[in-house]
Amino acid sequence: MSKTQARQSFTAVIDKVDINPYVEVPDDIVLNLQQGAKKAKGPVPVKGTLQGKPFSATLVRFRGLWRLYINNVMRNSASVEVGDQVTIELELDRSSRSISMPPEFIVALSKNKPAWEAFQKLTPSRQKEILLYLNNLKQAKSLERNIERILQFLQDEKRSKPVERS
Repeated sequence: MSKTQARQSFTAVIDKVDINPYVEVPDDIVLNLQQGAKKAKGPVPVKGTLQGKPFSATLVRFRGLWRLYINNVMRNSASVEVGDQVTIELELDRSSRSISMPPEFIVALSKNKPAWEAFQKLTPSRQKEILLYLNNLKQAKSLERNIERILQFLQDEKRSKPVERS
């Protein structure tokens, strides 16, 4: 297995930027992951372990450093906190991270060209947020109500109305 495909280990201390716990990822590891992903910049999807506990995440460059954010699920699973020294293993995550669009949302967008065009213009992260939200709704009535709210949001040129969560 080539170096860009192998799992790579490092130790780091969990720090915080603003309110977000993270570890700084060594430059040589970032470079190997980027080479494996065939990209020179932008976020890098990774998977690995934190103190032996598996996770899936994304490496991002923020304020000049490549960071792996350590979310609550990861910290709780590994029983670690800010200030702890941890061992991390990373490798490129080549699995698909696409999120399916609920069929009801597809139908609603197909009947509303302005909303469809507005949805296509959203950033991928905003599209993902909307799809994750819709996919997590349990009741058909909630899905229907929230699709209507999203369509209204998409048609509002100022997009100042947030999607209400209920």
